[in-house]
Amino acid sequence: MTRMNETAPVSGKLKEPAYTSIEICAGAGGQAIGLHQAGFGHLALVEIDSYAVGTLDANLKKQESWAWERDHCDLLSADVTTFDPAEDLEKSGKLLAERGLDLLAGGVPCPPFSHAGKQLGRDDERDLFPRMLQLVELLKPRAVMIENVRGIMDPKFSDYRDFIKARLQGGSYRDEGGQLVTDRGLGYTVSKWDILEASDFGVPQLRPRAILVAFRDDVIEDIKYEWPTATHEEPVSVAERLQPSMLERYEPYFDSEYAKTAREAYNRWLGKAQKRDAELKGKGGGIAPTLVGGSKKHGGADLGPSRAKAAWKLLGVSGMGVANDIATCRERKTEGRDLFRPEGPMLTVKQAAIIQGFPSEWEFSGGKTAQYRQVGNAFPPPVAKAVGESIIDVLKAARERGQEKY
Repeated sequence: MTRMNETAPVSGKLKEPAYTSIEICAGAGGQAIGLHQAGFGHLALVEIDSYAVGTLDANLKKQESWAWERDHCDLLSADVTTFDPAEDLEKSGKLLAERGLDLLAGGVPCPPFSHAGKQLGRDDERDLFPRMLQLVELLKPRAVMIENVRGIMDPKFSDYRDFIKARLQGGSYRDEGGQLVTDRGLGYTVSKWDILEASDFGVPQLRPRAILVAFRDDVIEDIKYEWPTATHEEPVSVAERLQPSMLERYEPYFDSEYAKTAREAYNRWLGKAQKRDAELKGKGGGIAPTLVGGSKKHGGADLGPSRAKAAWKLLGVSGMGVANDIATCRERKTEGRDLFRPEGPMLTVKQAAIIQGFPSEWEFSGGKTAQYRQVGNAFPPPVAKAVGESIIDVLKAARERGQEKY
């Protein structure tokens, strides 16, 4: 267990957030950003990957809007299976004891349920749903949010979903041997477990995510939970979202020895991206395929399998790798690979983060491959924000009702 973010307290009195959260499997902060924007103050962020922890640490120290977390959030570099709130929460332990926890959230590992893997489900050692349920029992949060890939909603995992729901709200499920088991539950109501598509929330990417939202029974009672509705009638296209950053990359070469090549390459990319957007108007727009971060077991980063690379090619982008950032590209003279190749430019990590919906000021730690994996594995902040706001609506109504037990 390693603690990060051991910085001096921020001077002056900070405004205390109305709602608190603890997040496991926090990654590079995609979900944390969205929940923060929705109105949650993080008491703890737990993550095992050292590069992602470095990203969280750097941004908590730098981002002014996260000043409260600098004083009160325990950033823990830890395996969530060893996370012990009673022992590990030094900054936030007293506040947690006084106020209780509003939200326990986590994007538990996707490989056990991903279509890109073997879909071993509960037989995969990376499955952390049971640990999440243990933490629900331990922390007794007022609300629970669990994010995963769309694959967990497949018919083959229906028994496992029944187990998770039964563990939360009571009910029956079939165990691994096919025997019917009844669980009394933990006193929660699963209000919704469904799929949200990121492109409905302004993210220029095809990225469906399965989200479970549950509330403690004394919180939800007669309150109706409203599932988030789309914030965008039409998807935001790759052409629209990436044009400023593409111009930023190409423009320094417009008055150089590469002027003709740079202008042609930029116009070629923009033309392809806009054409694709026009072709798909009303049919999903010119959005990107799903970004994938891959795993440490595999080689350098690229933009996904062959089908994804083909989709990127139609958008004027080469999916064969990840480009150097602007400064490194100039320093190492990698323009030919990064910007001028006939099939189109490769994306930088910053541009991949734009495709995921990260705010422009969010920075990533580690080398280029480590940074890209953090981005590719993230939960888009705009989607997390929408879910967070829907949860706060219930928590606020419960407080106003005056019956919830604080």
